Amino acid sequence: MTEDGDRFERVPVPRHSGDDYTSEAAARRREFASERSEGGLEHVGSYSFDPALVAGNVEQFMGVAQVPIGLAGPLLVDGEEANGEFYVPMATAEGTLVASYNRGMRLLHECGGVRTTVVDDRMQRAPSFVFESARGARDFSSWLEENMDAIRAAAEATTSSGKLLDIDRFAASRMLYTRFNYSTGDAAGQNLTGKATLAACEWILANNSTIESFFLESNFATDKKASQVNTLRTRGKRVVAEALIPDDVLRSVMRVDTESLYRARQVSHLGGFMAGVNNNGSHSANGITALFIATGQDAANVAESSAAMVYAELRPNGDYYYSITIPALIVASHGGGTGLATQRECLELLGCYGRGKVRKLAEIVAATVLCGEISLGSAIVAQEWVSSHDRLGRNR
Repeated sequence: MTEDGDRFERVPVPRHSGDDYTSEAAARRREFASERSEGGLEHVGSYSFDPALVAGNVEQFMGVAQVPIGLAGPLLVDGEEANGEFYVPMATAEGTLVASYNRGMRLLHECGGVRTTVVDDRMQRAPSFVFESARGARDFSSWLEENMDAIRAAAEATTSSGKLLDIDRFAASRMLYTRFNYSTGDAAGQNLTGKATLAACEWILANNSTIESFFLESNFATDKKASQVNTLRTRGKRVVAEALIPDDVLRSVMRVDTESLYRARQVSHLGGFMAGVNNNGSHSANGITALFIATGQDAANVAESSAAMVYAELRPNGDYYYSITIPALIVASHGGGTGLATQRECLELLGCYGRGKVRKLAEIVAATVLCGEISLGSAIVAQEWVSSHDRLGRNR
């Protein structure tokens, strides 16, 4: 309402009925926005690619958000897919972040690198089915298992790369909650699994008359949310990154010793438990977000992907074993935003663009996260955390 009580007239953002992905259409929307605000959009309108490229990635395109990209490395990885040195592009506006990860990469390079292992790989859609009673839900669970071959055929008919691995089943009240688990190739897979599961459910509904109603997603896949079920059962890639850090190397690079760092880890673990966190590490979201933005991942998946479990040991000889398990790392090397201009360049920098590269990318992300964890933990113990931010994180 206006101050006089009149209703605002709704003025929609201008669109072109033919081709809406042109420089002219984007310029018209910037002009439209500028007329209704106090600021200009000069930098938003500065980009180097054909707007036609973003069809399927954004609607009502008007320009770009330019996020600074820093380069960290070399990151030394001993993985099953990622082997050797990598220079890691990190998109961020947080001063000190790239420097901190770079310092962790230096430390673990001197320790022989980060060993990485992808231990599971699955993406879900989670429909729920409602029945007259709990007995109907129980019987339907058995029926699903008996008809798995036909359900799998219906789902996989919609995709060339997705495979239905299995269906988890959880009964509650007169409902059966399910998790359709897929392998999705080099795609992150949320859209793939949605389309495949819809086809499977259409077959189920046509062949089972006991179902009162169903919902394609019951919030049990927990899209864009961290959850205990995904921590235990995996969503995306489940990746472990681990390293063994000798005491003398830690003292030389980080100016702390392994015993002090391990004691701080115990204190941090208890603090996180008291606070009720779903991540007993320090800041996995920092490195994951910076890599996601640089490489064209769905940034909202950081909500799930940043859940992590740190485990550490102080060995009898003083060496420090440190690992992080990321149970729901959702990444893609093909499709989505990975083909956009700057994002593709960053993936190519890592050797991770295109088909057959997604596990390599997952290993690099996990190794990067480990470097950031050990760097921040060391800075806190050495009491350099605040001073480093004062030195590098201020542009006032």
